[in-house]
Amino acid sequence: MRALISVSDKTGVADFARELHALGCELVSTGNTQRILVEAGLPARAVSELTGFPEILDGRVKTLHPGVHAGLLARRDLPAHMEQLTAHNLAPIDFLVVNLYPFQQTVARAEVTLAEAIEQIDIGGVALLRAAAKNFAHVVVLVDPHDYAEVLAGLRAGQIAPELRQRLAAKVFAHTAAYDAAIAGYLANETLPPTLTLAWGQAQTLRYGENPHQAAALYGSFHECFRQLHGRELSYNNILDTGAAAELIEEFPADAGPALAIVKHTNPCGVATGTTLLEAWEAAFATDREAPFGGIIAVNQTLDLPLAQAIAEIFTEIIIAPEFSPEALALLQKKKNLRLLQALRPVSRPNELLLRSVPGGVLAQVADRAPLADEESRVVTKRAPNDQEWQALRFAWRVVKHVKSNAIVYAAADRTLGIGAGQMSRVDSSRLAVWKAQHANLNLQGSVIASDALFPFADGVETAIAAGATAIIQPGGSVRDAEVIAAADAAGAAMVFTGRRHFRH
Repeated sequence: MRALISVSDKTGVADFARELHALGCELVSTGNTQRILVEAGLPARAVSELTGFPEILDGRVKTLHPGVHAGLLARRDLPAHMEQLTAHNLAPIDFLVVNLYPFQQTVARAEVTLAEAIEQIDIGGVALLRAAAKNFAHVVVLVDPHDYAEVLAGLRAGQIAPELRQRLAAKVFAHTAAYDAAIAGYLANETLPPTLTLAWGQAQTLRYGENPHQAAALYGSFHECFRQLHGRELSYNNILDTGAAAELIEEFPADAGPALAIVKHTNPCGVATGTTLLEAWEAAFATDREAPFGGIIAVNQTLDLPLAQAIAEIFTEIIIAPEFSPEALALLQKKKNLRLLQALRPVSRPNELLLRSVPGGVLAQVADRAPLADEESRVVTKRAPNDQEWQALRFAWRVVKHVKSNAIVYAAADRTLGIGAGQMSRVDSSRLAVWKAQHANLNLQGSVIASDALFPFADGVETAIAAGATAIIQPGGSVRDAEVIAAADAAGAAMVFTGRRHFRH
């Protein structure tokens, strides 16, 4: 038996090679990998002994040679192949252990140069992997150190199962596909490239999807955004809600003061700021005391004991925080059905594409991260908002972006008062928000409203004013804008057009 080993990720490679050698396998290696094996006391031959040619061009050319690839591609079940190896004084390679230059890790550095990135594009490694994976019936190919133990177990048992060989080969092609996708995406340097190359590794299988009869899995780097500190594994719906809650709470920077959001089925059902997280919780929870049951709570600062004690009084699925105080963590971990997630990094990233499945493909768009800038807003009524109304309008506008269309949010300067989401008409969303506020015994007199898109008729504005709203923020752009503005003017209300809508379907 012969093994060719050349790895960038050297985790466990010396121990694996030692086991192969003990089982009678000849070791062949390259560069730094050979040095590590020799330093570990292993008789690793240089690949140049197989090729009869030294490594050249700073190591760019070392394994691209028939002396290597013939040994990987020869079919042991074809006598002609084996005769040709013998005729050319070549030998089969039975194990290939290769992982590629760290291109993805390199380009993830903010300061990386194009020249540095290009030097991390692996050529020989990809060629080796594809050759061995094509011939998986005869060559065992490993790209992931986590697979070393299973291969060794098969060797000790006397056979590496065909199913394992094929699974390892599939893993190789998935790995090289992801590698090529990363290179293509980096070099294209386009927000919406002509070809969308996507490749994500499976992060975990899920118990089921949206419903128990649907199989599901999580792919990609979700776990780089969150660390689970307690509770059962997240479900498909939990993950969707977690993303929605985290995206919403990121509208409220920690240095601007405590903020808390409660989310249910990806829709906000209460959002507030306060002098403390407990104060923010009390205001957010007051928006709707029923919907938060089984919901998601996200905060923008370290979750402390007073908030933990308040939250513990209701059933919550997930709590997300940048940190948990030791006392809060100890208290919340007593609830076995509660999941605690630490937010590790922002989920909102510049130029990141949002993808949605459609029949035959995907839709891609840049994320809606636009803030409300003063220069983008325009007062269209006779009366301009006063300072308190402006503060409330800005708060409501940050929240309405995260409510499913048609979206209406009634708010004060520091809290939501009523939320209407996902209705087929905008006036129905307004009515729903009013009903929710009334049901929660919240007074809408002097409130403001935000609408994620234009009011097509004056009835939505009239409903808001009748409920007590005194100022309105909306994109504008309706053919009936004049009627909508006139309705606000007739009631002495202020209205601001932003010129930008925030549909969320």
